[in-house]
Amino acid sequence: MNNKRFSVRAILITVVITFLLTGGLGILAARCLLGPGGLAMLEGLSLIDRRFIAEYDEAEAVDSALNGMVDALGDRWSHYLDPEESAALRRTRANAYVGIGITYQRSDDPLGMTIVSVTENSPAQKAGLAVGERIVAVDGTALTEENFDRLVGSIAGAEGEARTLTVRSAEGVEREVTLTLDRVEQAPAEGVLLDGHMGYVRLENFYQNAAASVKEAVEDLLAQGAEGLIFDVRSNPGGYVSELTELLDYLLPEGPIFAEHSKNGPTTVTSSDADCVDLPMVVLVNEDSYSAAELFAAQLRESMNAKLVGGQTCGKGYYQQGFTLSNGGELHISTGMYTTGGGVSLIGTGLTPDYEVEGVDAQLDKAVEALQAAMEERGTE
Repeated sequence: MNNKRFSVRAILITVVITFLLTGGLGILAARCLLGPGGLAMLEGLSLIDRRFIAEYDEAEAVDSALNGMVDALGDRWSHYLDPEESAALRRTRANAYVGIGITYQRSDDPLGMTIVSVTENSPAQKAGLAVGERIVAVDGTALTEENFDRLVGSIAGAEGEARTLTVRSAEGVEREVTLTLDRVEQAPAEGVLLDGHMGYVRLENFYQNAAASVKEAVEDLLAQGAEGLIFDVRSNPGGYVSELTELLDYLLPEGPIFAEHSKNGPTTVTSSDADCVDLPMVVLVNEDSYSAAELFAAQLRESMNAKLVGGQTCGKGYYQQGFTLSNGGELHISTGMYTTGGGVSLIGTGLTPDYEVEGVDAQLDKAVEALQAAMEERGTE
């Protein structure tokens, strides 16, 4: 009996000691992994969860803490996205969305959405909407000053939902059109042949399918007889490194075209092969040309002596990685820096155009003039 009682007591003592040691080791491991600050954050959240007497929104508290933590980094490029913002960003970067497939300008006499473009194969095109027509009501409710933003926003929704739009022609004839919301693919690049055998390519971003879209536009322009190219990356927010390097490899001759310097790894240099588009080039830039857009312009200048036209760019030389968190949000933090293939960093300086010009139309006119000069110079060589 004594032996049995002693055995039970020993087991209980062993369990208690093991629990204490395990807890202590867990705290020690957390401290080593997260540091004192990270452990304090977890302790604070735990105390609020267990001891705070009033009701509170845990998700809002976590979002606020993460935003505050990132803001304290003092890095304008690092940011936290809550779950809704994260989902919206993914949709944007896919260069696709669920909608009807138009772009519009607000019109005031009468109030409405004047259609300025209709996306190919979109619900709007299939329903017969045309450029110049005006949407004046959504699902039977007329657009007014008070409800304009809300009703325009209500056109978006889930795939398969229906919207009934009241459309007015330029002659004032109204009709009702019912559309089914669907996935609309947006081409990030569009090309047009200007007078004088000049190809103009507008590139909206460097997100999904950007390189393929530019290649398609350039090939079409070459088939039409383009002898020089203007690339417009004004107000281009940048995008994926993979899209940037694929496009540079397509356009540029053999040589280094991009260098990446990460915190935890060696510098990696991406090079182009010998195949290229051997034409004079000009790039339009402005203060809202960010990241990959800046590197694109800088590398065309470095590799092809392309002239830059427009305004000083912003000088973003760091790149960010997005890390998905357990709450569905994303933490985007700067994890490295990039340079041109020749090692030129744009951090804090950006690009100074060869021709600094103000005004959207004046900038394009100067780009045409610069490309014409480059084409003539190529012709005399």
